[in-house]
Amino acid sequence: MGKCDGRCTLLGICSLQLVAALERQVFDFLGYQWAPILANFLHIMAVILGMFGTVQFRFRYLIFYAVWLVFWVGWNSFIICFYLEVGNLSQDRDFLMTFNTSLHRSWWMEHGPGCLVTPVLDSHMAPDDHHVITVSGCLLDYQYIEVLSSAIQILLALFGFVYACYVSKVFQDDEDSFDFIGGFDSYGYQPPQKSSHLQLQPLYTAG
Repeated sequence: MGKCDGRCTLLGICSLQLVAALERQVFDFLGYQWAPILANFLHIMAVILGMFGTVQFRFRYLIFYAVWLVFWVGWNSFIICFYLEVGNLSQDRDFLMTFNTSLHRSWWMEHGPGCLVTPVLDSHMAPDDHHVITVSGCLLDYQYIEVLSSAIQILLALFGFVYACYVSKVFQDDEDSFDFIGGFDSYGYQPPQKSSHLQLQPLYTAG
């Protein structure tokens, strides 16, 4: 019963991770953020692999899924530091999210809740093929929306890591116990073989 509960919980966590990753992928596509798009794609593949390993009792798939979650926590921690401009990170000069191919811009910058976007005409600050805008009235700034999204990803990843380790240990214990009772033992039960030689028994008769 415990193994079933652990597997069902892990499948539920993976489902939430899949929904959250797909939602994030859509908004990253809208913002042309190529680095998060690539990371989200790898995360979606790892989550699907973890779900397959959970259903099919594949120990190695769960281990791969758990290892990937460690990298995923690190990536989302970097995203939080980037948007909060921790250390030397700066959104104004660092184009890490777009592989330095274009200006970095989160989709939530212009489409956040309550945001009012006003274009600045005839501005000399804008590079070629870009425009300058002013955003005001936002109920929640885009930086905090991105930070909140990454925090949710980290929380789900931590739960997924714990349950992946637990379920993989249960799978491994089941394999060891099955081997112990002779499941993989080459010295199993063998039926008695018939003797090819007949024993002659003396026959006594009344004289």
